Amino acid sequence: MNIRIGFGVDRHQLVNNRKLIIGGVEIPSEKGALGHSDADALLHAICDALLGALALRDIGFHFPDTDPKYKGINSLLLLKHTYDMIQSNGYRIVNLDSTVMLEQPKIGKYVDEMRMNIAQVLGADLNQISIKATRGEKVGPVGEGIAIQTYAQVLIQKITQ
Repeated sequence: MNIRIGFGVDRHQLVNNRKLIIGGVEIPSEKGALGHSDADALLHAICDALLGALALRDIGFHFPDTDPKYKGINSLLLLKHTYDMIQSNGYRIVNLDSTVMLEQPKIGKYVDEMRMNIAQVLGADLNQISIKATRGEKVGPVGEGIAIQTYAQVLIQKITQ
């Protein structure tokens, strides 16, 4: 198959005394995401989408939270390792569409920097990387401000020689 689609989702609890990192950008916030790595939920969803496109299992399989070498790791490195797997299977990114659900803080002014970080790792143009932000509207864990949830969908294409 020349074209493959992958979908990823991630959710992290928000807690005090943690940094909030989304798309490789540290965002000022009273709460940050809890996790073994830097807990960048957006990059984790993107990794899962890429892995899913080629049926390569999931982020937890490749980067288990039981492995001390991933403790506190920058998730941009996880994305790079994941994309290396995609390329070693002969594929490249066509486009990425993602959504970040977070009640507070508002992240709109950070989206362009997130897109640049991701595009750089994926060797993509900015117009291939979409990040949208929405709130939980006071409903559910996101709306109550106790979680961040992210979704990502990717289209990848076989590299032709």
